Amino acid sequence: ALGADYWKPIQAGDLDHSDSHKVARLVQHPDSVIHPNAYALNTPMSPHAAAEIDGLRIELHTIRPPETANTLVIEGAGGLLVPLNDSDTIAELVRPEYRVVVVSRHYLGSINHTLLTVEALRNRGIRPALLFNGEEHPSTESIIQKRTGCPVLGRIRPLDPVNPDTVQQEALRLRPALLSWLS
Repeated sequence: ALGADYWKPIQAGDLDHSDSHKVARLVQHPDSVIHPNAYALNTPMSPHAAAEIDGLRIELHTIRPPETANTLVIEGAGGLLVPLNDSDTIAELVRPEYRVVVVSRHYLGSINHTLLTVEALRNRGIRPALLFNGEEHPSTESIIQKRTGCPVLGRIRPLDPVNPDTVQQEALRLRPALLSWLS
């Protein structure tokens, strides 16, 4: 939707079919660059535990966003408070100047997870926007909107099949809301 670059600082597991690989396959915008992970860990689990298994310690000072003149979309790993080591979480990677989108997918517990994530961001001085993912659930979305007051960018509809064409169609549909929010 933005022709942005993509970066996932920490990938834990599935290194041959990582999120970066999936984005590279599905997003075919000529201006988009997929940047390498700062940490690519072998085991699919919390980054702190996966790093320990690999004999590493994730250090915040080694995680630097790639240099680009383009918009950069940064994907977290597992949730805002997922530990990176004994003292740091994904939240420590979020800089005050970042525009944060909380993606809320509908499942049992998603209201709680979304509200907790928004509260944790606000406690850090970050005012996020929401993007719903999946089929429409009016009662869930309504209470999340009422409780957070966050702007809602829209919904990513279920895609069948998931391929570059369907991803591009969704991106074009969501583009006006994203551009409006970013301006």
